[in-house]
Amino acid sequence: MTNYGRQSINQNDIDAVVQVLQSDFLTQGPAVPAFESALCAYTGAAYCTAVSTATSALHLACLALGVGYGDRVWTSPISFVASANCARYCGAQIDFVDIELETGLMSIHALRDKLEFAASIQQLPKVVIPVHYAGQSCDMRELYKLSRRYDFSIIEDASHALGAQYLQHKVGDAEYSDAVVFSFHPVKMITTGEGGAITTRRLDVDEKVKHLRSHGIKKGNDIDEPWRQDQVALGFNYRLSDMQCALGISQLARLDEFVEKRTQIAKIYEASLPLETITVLTRRDNQISSLHLYPILCKDAIFRKKLYFYLKDYGINAQVHYCPIHLHTYYIDHLKEYYEQLHQQKKGYSKQFEVYEQAEAFYNRVLSLPIYPDLAPERVSEIIDCISHCR
Repeated sequence: MTNYGRQSINQNDIDAVVQVLQSDFLTQGPAVPAFESALCAYTGAAYCTAVSTATSALHLACLALGVGYGDRVWTSPISFVASANCARYCGAQIDFVDIELETGLMSIHALRDKLEFAASIQQLPKVVIPVHYAGQSCDMRELYKLSRRYDFSIIEDASHALGAQYLQHKVGDAEYSDAVVFSFHPVKMITTGEGGAITTRRLDVDEKVKHLRSHGIKKGNDIDEPWRQDQVALGFNYRLSDMQCALGISQLARLDEFVEKRTQIAKIYEASLPLETITVLTRRDNQISSLHLYPILCKDAIFRKKLYFYLKDYGINAQVHYCPIHLHTYYIDHLKEYYEQLHQQKKGYSKQFEVYEQAEAFYNRVLSLPIYPDLAPERVSEIIDCISHCR
């Protein structure tokens, strides 16, 4: 079966992990800060904290920016549920901003309109979480301008986008945000098995996430009692092990190679896919996508379903990314309660606040084709042939 994505592990990766296994530290050792320093060097960020998953990274980033009960956080409906769950873990209300159909990214036009209306009813968000869908950055410069005007913080969910660039900036340098979150799940750009990281230019954010990553405990500096530890905040066990970080350092050395291989696969797709039945997503000229995913838009929902099963019959496991978060049962209930409160509390409330037409249209047509560094060009051609013969 050819899956939509998979990890690429070589002997150097294996040797790096074995070296840690033979060392004195399997966790909380020197490989963790070494991985964090390598990520800073690659992205241009001032600070980095490695954590257990991108989900825990999102949670810690929200906490570091003071998200709590009664706050509002907005994100994209086209994402994995963790992009919204992180706010709910903090007790905040979650809401969504519609996307651009041609890219799958948060629409700046929709965000601007929603912010203007939210300001009129005093329901502005504390944090906005743009999602760099499939490896392409959102329009962060414009989003940053809106954040200054409407006074909200920004967490970039760059789980798909390590290795991507925006306006000559590496995604992760946090030029236009307060924090950037990465994922190192096996299907992502590099892997640590499971894992995530938070990069930032803000020392206060970095100190907070590092503190909360390990139970909220501070080690004492008392000369008489050097063993003394003190829990000063309710933190979490969100640490990443030295074994995982050693793998991450080895993988990071191959990241540009991975992006180049994905780019070559994308070029094969774009040169030969049958445009009468599918549409290729737009990639902007001022960016370099990491191409974590290769989503296409089928001509309609009926053809998408037919193509999904047609490919599966030929051993090709395409995938749908994603069911819009607001259509999940938990969020249907959550949003219903939230919007009912708005109806009761805010005169002049508009139901337009609740509409995500482009996200739902995108979901009905999207299908992610296989793309990963070790996918052979011959197999890509076979996938294209299958799509061409599906009617």
